[in-house]
Amino acid sequence: MRSSIVIFTDLDGTLLDSVSYSWKAAIPALNLIKGKAIPLILCSSKTRAEIEAHRQQLDNHDPFISENGGGIFIPDGYFDFSFSFQKKVANYLVIELGIPYPRLREALLMIVQQMSTDLKGYGDLSASEIAAQTGLSLEEVQLAKQREYDEPFVFVGSDKQKKRVLQLIEQKGLYWTRGSRYYHLLGANDKGKAVKILTGILRQKLGRITTVALGDSPNDLPMLEAVDYPILVQRPGKVYEETIRCSGLIRAQGVGPEGWNAAIIQLLPRIRD
Repeated sequence: MRSSIVIFTDLDGTLLDSVSYSWKAAIPALNLIKGKAIPLILCSSKTRAEIEAHRQQLDNHDPFISENGGGIFIPDGYFDFSFSFQKKVANYLVIELGIPYPRLREALLMIVQQMSTDLKGYGDLSASEIAAQTGLSLEEVQLAKQREYDEPFVFVGSDKQKKRVLQLIEQKGLYWTRGSRYYHLLGANDKGKAVKILTGILRQKLGRITTVALGDSPNDLPMLEAVDYPILVQRPGKVYEETIRCSGLIRAQGVGPEGWNAAIIQLLPRIRD
């Protein structure tokens, strides 16, 4: 029995260029995926609103995973069988793994009060400050600030202060991870847990599945560990994130979407054969 392929992908620095946020370099591979009707699951630290904008540009209609595994959003009617979910939002059935954003903001503010370092979350930064840090337009920043399960944050301080901030997060029963630009405060969710749950549901629809995932940053490691073919793309400077190590890791030759494109074009024929 031939296996169906499902692809999970990070966005920033992976499918999207880390500076221009363009996915144009991956068009050949994206066309190949679309031609083979392979589900492409966007799995990002981005918000639902941000991912929806990229899905529209990509003409993508598959489920997606937002905010480092905080929420799994499944278009209503995508599956013709029932499955467990927590709520319905717009036209999505939502599986919630993350902690509500207001609780994360409360915890971050408590940490700020305990520390003398300059620590700011997205909720503290103005739209213009975030735009300057990320290169996003002000319109895109408004989508990025519509957070539900994850608080990106930045802080300036010594290594000792940084270690203390992360310890305080853990002492509050919360978790942190690091993306391509920011640290993230979150609950017990991660991309890998969400990928495993969604893969289990997809198996009910597709039968046998071969899973592929592409990422570039530490927060992608749980996702890469959860699939059959983990792919690490290069970061600017043609380097790989040194903290990412997992069994069977494929190192793509190319930065961001260029590496994404090359890896998918090389891999898919091997899986199909």
